[in-house]
Amino acid sequence: MNVPLTRLALAAGLSLVALSSQAADPFVGLSIGQSTSNMERSSALERNLDNPKYDDVLKHASTYGLRAGQEDAQGRWYASYESLTGDYHHDLNLRQRNLLGSYDAFLPLTDSTKLFAGATLGLTKLSQNASGYRRDSDIGYAAGVQAGILQKVADNFSVEGGYRYLRSNASVEVKDHDGAKAGSLDLRSTGQAYLGANYYF
Repeated sequence: MNVPLTRLALAAGLSLVALSSQAADPFVGLSIGQSTSNMERSSALERNLDNPKYDDVLKHASTYGLRAGQEDAQGRWYASYESLTGDYHHDLNLRQRNLLGSYDAFLPLTDSTKLFAGATLGLTKLSQNASGYRRDSDIGYAAGVQAGILQKVADNFSVEGGYRYLRSNASVEVKDHDGAKAGSLDLRSTGQAYLGANYYF
């Protein structure tokens, strides 16, 4: 797939606006967190590169995200874009970008505090950017769940903390610059703990 994720993000945002048929509060937000992605190495990659530690490349990787959506008393719809990059001893470099659409249902605890839980569906782009190999990237699906707590601190501002788990099928090849294939690397899952802040219009 060659469609840029930025175009897909714009399309997802417009779709969310179109789906909003009832009164709701639009919001934008930022998130930061840490993610660990589970990689599956092919037997050829382990054999040719002497068991490379690709599982450690995106381990506790800093994650940054943007989101936009609509919220009402029952829940919220939102689209989000996230990016995380990891290096291992400067020899291995992986970048993961997520374009996601999510829905969370609310469970109020007080007038200003809510628990939330929901589901996510979208796309993940995995890129292999190690300097010693040819660059390669692939876009796969992303599907998962998330839960957390949302605290309203003002009429137009809230903060939250949560955890998201995603499954994916993105895969990249590891090749020498002369084209010789060393093996492949598959992204299986990603766990992410995050903090976020939201502004309501």
